[in-house]
Amino acid sequence: MQRKAYVPGVAVLLTALLAGCTSGSEANGSAGDAKQGGPGASVPAAEPGRYRTLPEPCGALNRSTLDSLLPGIKEIADEEQRNKAYEGTATATYDTDRRVGCRWKAESVDATHHLLIDLDRVVSYDGEVSDEERAQEVYEAKRSDADIPEPARSSPDTPSNSGSPAGSTSPDASGTPDDGTGSQPAASDDPTADTDTGTGGDADTGTGTDTDSADELLPRVLDDLGDAAFIDDAATSSGSAQHREVTVVFRTSNVIVTIGYEAQPTLAGEQPDSKDMQDRARNLAARLADRLSN
Repeated sequence: MQRKAYVPGVAVLLTALLAGCTSGSEANGSAGDAKQGGPGASVPAAEPGRYRTLPEPCGALNRSTLDSLLPGIKEIADEEQRNKAYEGTATATYDTDRRVGCRWKAESVDATHHLLIDLDRVVSYDGEVSDEERAQEVYEAKRSDADIPEPARSSPDTPSNSGSPAGSTSPDASGTPDDGTGSQPAASDDPTADTDTGTGGDADTGTGTDTDSADELLPRVLDDLGDAAFIDDAATSSGSAQHREVTVVFRTSNVIVTIGYEAQPTLAGEQPDSKDMQDRARNLAARLADRLSN
């Protein structure tokens, strides 16, 4: 009987002690999380990028576009080989939602041309850095590696001097996206259709100087393509062999696109035309940017 008399009192005491310890630890834990940003704290996640997938690059260009960029491709006598040349060669990749690419090659009497399209969808694994911010970091690293100078900061009243593709003032001016059917207007079907008109024609019409023309073709940042872009132009020679490679890199949201356009003339001493190749590469880049934005 005496043992039964003490049990209720002990139970009440233990319950009170446990309740006090539990409430105290919860209060301390909540205060710690709020101050230290622990697991319980509410931290907004960085925004994901606009793009979750990538288009198939080997089907991005129709035959008329490839005819313009790769002289000689339509002259391939064997039909099977000609069809394979138009199809291009896909870049090996382990995840087509993250990176894709395609290469084309064609030989003509005058030169051998190579074309590369590479698309990289950037994903940030840092909850405090958005996909787009991470993509900008990757783009800036590419620009730095290519030794492209940073864009000069100008006042609102100072016009931009970065230039635009010949005959084009914006990505839209280069034509509608290439859907592979060849149905777009003839003016936009050929990336070189506007080569001899517009601002790029000053050297031919005598309205500018040779120095001005040369400066306009230097590797530089472009302000009329995607969210950020630059163009690089490198000419090399080995003995009598001449080679030129024009590269355009641009970012749109969290996707970085690289276009590589190369030419090597057949005849010794011939030098691929820088302006012509830059116009072709920039107009193609503008069309791809337009396609990605739609």
